[in-house]
Amino acid sequence: MAAEVSVDVLVVGAGPSGLYAAYYAGFRGLSTVVVDALPEPGGQVTAMYPEKMIYDVAGFPVIKGRDLVVNLVEQAKAFEPLYKLGVRADGLDYADDGLPIMTLADGTVLKCGSIIITGGLGSFTSRPLPAANEFDGEGILFFVPHLDDLAGHNVVIVGGGDSAFDWALALQPIAKSITVVHRRDKFRAHAGTVGKVQALPVQIIVNAEVSRIIGDSKVTAVEVTAKGAEPALLPADTVVAALGFTADLGPLVEWGLELDKRHIKVDSTMATNRPRVFAAGDITEYAGKVRLIATGFGEAATAVNNAAVVIDPAAHLFPGHSSDNG
Repeated sequence: MAAEVSVDVLVVGAGPSGLYAAYYAGFRGLSTVVVDALPEPGGQVTAMYPEKMIYDVAGFPVIKGRDLVVNLVEQAKAFEPLYKLGVRADGLDYADDGLPIMTLADGTVLKCGSIIITGGLGSFTSRPLPAANEFDGEGILFFVPHLDDLAGHNVVIVGGGDSAFDWALALQPIAKSITVVHRRDKFRAHAGTVGKVQALPVQIIVNAEVSRIIGDSKVTAVEVTAKGAEPALLPADTVVAALGFTADLGPLVEWGLELDKRHIKVDSTMATNRPRVFAAGDITEYAGKVRLIATGFGEAATAVNNAAVVIDPAAHLFPGHSSDNG
């Protein structure tokens, strides 16, 4: 059995709420470990929309998803949290003294003063593009890590949701051409974003699907089949399958937490029904819950401050303002 490591706060999930929890735990003088199954910090922001502009984070009129994550990591850096990335949190148990113990998929055993779960939607998998099932070459993406990689490309975006139209809006200035293909004539994307894309030189094909990917080692074209029409070929260097994703809470469902469908129930202190286990961010549920990054930051601070009192009953719930500490 792996050696047991003791830590004040274990943060499960390295998305924005988890990264802010790591900062705030450090600010409170608590040692911190951050665990995430993804190989880099940022959670859904990094994995799904690193280049997307975010407009509702306080203090930033607009900030790119990737830059927000970089800033959050930098903010926590002064307190030296330990990151265990690309590793899943597997099993929750309790020691004889009542402290929670978390076992990781790599065999690491963490004995914690408290645990804060900030797992967002859990682990998630992009929905597949059926036409790509038989294609083994390059050029099929489910999100765009770096916009500049597609400069000068003929890009075909499949989907009608926010991600599809966000990518179209972001890529249009640098791509050779953008085509959006959607199987219906109504879109799930925000109407304002749809309107912006419709005003650009972007081809939008509705009531249609990408029925075949053409190319050997790399995409060169796609076949698009629309209702009542013959299949048509479109030039394509890259196909972005913006079809959404499926989320999976994984081992978390075995931890004895009280769940409301896919979310963890918490009280006003962000405490769960398990001793010394708190939660924050999109994964939580309570009356009046609003799932915003900004909300998650406040919940993370609330969770950390209440965890600090659980860890040390002599501690104050409110630690004072950060500006007081220079």
